[in-house]
Amino acid sequence: MEKHMGDTIDEVSTSSASSSDSLSFPTKVPQIELNRSISKPIIFAWHPNDFTEDLLEKPSSQSVLFEDSSDKSKIITHEPTLPPDTWLLGGTLGCRNACLVFKSSALANCTQISIQEKPGYKLHITYKVLQAETKLLSKLLECHGITEVAPNSSDFNLLWTGSHPKPGALRSMAPHQRVNHFPRSYELTRKDRLYKNIERMQHAKGYKHFDFIPQTFVMPTEYGELCTTHHRIKGPWIVKPVASSRGRGIFIVETPNQVPLEEPVVVAKYISKPLLVAGHKCDLRLYVAVTSFDPLLVYIYEEGLVRFATVKYDSSHKQLWNPCMHLCNYSINKYHSDYVKSDDPSAENVGHKWTLSALLRHLKAEGKNTALLMSQVEDLVIKAMLASANSVISACRMFVPNPSNCFELYGFDILIDSNLKPWLLEVNLSPSLGCDSPLDVRLKSAMLADLLTLVGIPAVDPILRPTTNSLTSASLKMNSSSKMKLGNCRRVHSADGLSSTLPKKSSSVNADRLSSSALTLSPEESRVIKMAKAQFDRRGGFVRIFPAVDSWTKYSQYLDPATGIPISGNNNSYSSYNISGAHNYNLLLYTHLFPEVPINTKAFDKCNLKYSSLDRKRDLSLDSHKGTTLARQDRYERMLSQGHRSALAPKKTPKDSRSAELRKQIIDMLRNGKKMTQCETRRTFSHYLGCVLRRISAGPDQEDHMEIVLKFLQKASNYLRTPYTVKTPSQSLDSKDRAAVVAKQLNDFLYLYNRETELFVDKTEKPSQIPSKLYAEFLENARECDLEEILIHQTTQTVPTHGGKTGFQGVLKCIPNVPKSYGLKPPYSKSAAKSKGLKVSSLS
Repeated sequence: MEKHMGDTIDEVSTSSASSSDSLSFPTKVPQIELNRSISKPIIFAWHPNDFTEDLLEKPSSQSVLFEDSSDKSKIITHEPTLPPDTWLLGGTLGCRNACLVFKSSALANCTQISIQEKPGYKLHITYKVLQAETKLLSKLLECHGITEVAPNSSDFNLLWTGSHPKPGALRSMAPHQRVNHFPRSYELTRKDRLYKNIERMQHAKGYKHFDFIPQTFVMPTEYGELCTTHHRIKGPWIVKPVASSRGRGIFIVETPNQVPLEEPVVVAKYISKPLLVAGHKCDLRLYVAVTSFDPLLVYIYEEGLVRFATVKYDSSHKQLWNPCMHLCNYSINKYHSDYVKSDDPSAENVGHKWTLSALLRHLKAEGKNTALLMSQVEDLVIKAMLASANSVISACRMFVPNPSNCFELYGFDILIDSNLKPWLLEVNLSPSLGCDSPLDVRLKSAMLADLLTLVGIPAVDPILRPTTNSLTSASLKMNSSSKMKLGNCRRVHSADGLSSTLPKKSSSVNADRLSSSALTLSPEESRVIKMAKAQFDRRGGFVRIFPAVDSWTKYSQYLDPATGIPISGNNNSYSSYNISGAHNYNLLLYTHLFPEVPINTKAFDKCNLKYSSLDRKRDLSLDSHKGTTLARQDRYERMLSQGHRSALAPKKTPKDSRSAELRKQIIDMLRNGKKMTQCETRRTFSHYLGCVLRRISAGPDQEDHMEIVLKFLQKASNYLRTPYTVKTPSQSLDSKDRAAVVAKQLNDFLYLYNRETELFVDKTEKPSQIPSKLYAEFLENARECDLEEILIHQTTQTVPTHGGKTGFQGVLKCIPNVPKSYGLKPPYSKSAAKSKGLKVSSLS
């Protein structure tokens, strides 16, 4: 079955395809399809997502290549016509409890009429973006009738930011507003804080329970410990900046004396025996959503990405300098000329980027225990959350006025070793939503739509928002008969649900426990339970991993018995909490979601001692219904059925005639005394460097060009506000690998350069300047030769002739002598830079 097909499917028998042919790059690899024979009627539980029913033929003994489109005809799809009110849940338009529903299918049918029919349009719902790349998000929201407002506006429903929100911004949030970060999320996403939090749990609860992260040292304070450890267990070691992303600044060393001590970095033991697929190293990018830290509510999206290194792995460590062999980041490998990018959104295992389900089906076909693997992955995610949750909860109590204001989408990067053990590499605060391939668009559009639905954005007009968030007296009243029914109400059965094979005696005992406790529920406790159940109904493709049916048995030892808040490893962790009036929302929620499971606080201490992260395995009988083979782990192996299957926007091909016309207008204006602003100059230079980057990636045999780029980077890096070190790739590398390393460093420079360009804001347009709209159109249509002419004219005040030395060799060679003309001079004086300890030197 494909994903979204049923968290509540009964009586479905499954069988995976047989082992695939040997995989190889860069040619297309065999696709391993998951075929399922349906022997009994399927019962669907409705989800807010649009879904597809697939009727597949019987399992085949042959692997299927994704070359013939006729193979797709085996899947019969139909989408039922849903009534208009399915764009809302929890009530009709205008209802206080109504929440918006988001669907990736809206991207395929985005017309002005369809937008105006959406409740988001009718209620004037808005969003704003701060310091984030949100092309996909913006497109998805606009298709649902939601409009963007200015960054300084306070009338918004959703705030999406690429950085941590300020405490003042959090304190001012209204109940109907949502922001995509919790305060102090850096406790999980900064590499140094992540390791220290897990290390404390290792000391407090035992290393074997938190053995999923490589041994790590924080430089420069722990350099001595690194040297001592290196003498005992030799390298290699991998060096990472504490707060970087996209593979920036990562490299591998063999000895500690190669580690830089001038800036804060972490040095981790390199996993030298990774899982290889067709000889290539790979890692996982999983999307983890947290909607609450107290109680803790954690979801994993059922589909993720698998990223492959472009160069085949060499275990001899003779090529530690080769990032395209040892690092799997897409931002690094995409510049390699051998990188294979699939153009088919339905091909989940073609090229150097697969889906998680495709990898799991491949491993399962090889006889690997994928259920155990994903159980360990879930365990890893939950324990990483538990290790960091204490600080986040404390910050939420100080800064967040309403319980549902914050949510978080984390990007977990996980490496699997040759023993099929998962290792946590890092956690990303704002995982990339960039869509460089059709598979990216399909997966991320489905995930993002499900995330927004899961979060539950209230259907509230931001201008006519309620003046108070207090509950009405009618909603607080609950007669005794309705309270008594709470313990016996029918819960949603799903892959997260309970097994009907549980002992009846314990079920009845705990049902009595639930019904009696329901009599004393406070309004806040009722809200917590209602919120968790409503989220579960809206979860779509997200799998709730905490709380789950066995959560209390496995993780209660890491929770404070009085407050239920995760223990951070410090003895004084809860000195700031009022224990006399403490609540325990985690225990409360667990007893109401899983009333049939007995709570034995004495028994769990003994049973947990025999588990470690490596051998802990979920009892699958607790996750599936009687007679059903569709267990919870199978959700990760189902093929993705949702998601937008087309490009977000067709690429514009600049017309030579128009670009030449715009270039002539700009040069004529410059000759007549018009001037380019510093921001326009920097943007022009950035566009030109982008052309150089594409040229190097496309033609890796241009050794002379790469040398010029390296020399340019070494000089130009001195003018960046952010410290940036250029590393010359080893001459022993293959030309393709060397070109990819140079291209990656140029891309990193561009990233920092563009961020600093944002500091140059042209507030007003002066008569002496080139019109901003005209220049924006020029940049949109400019070719490389057009940019060259503008840059050289800006430098020499002359238009280059065809006989002159143009091309990026000529441009980059003359740039170091005129840094100010290209906006390379930083936006501060040398005296100010010295006071900040920044390095400023002449490029000439």
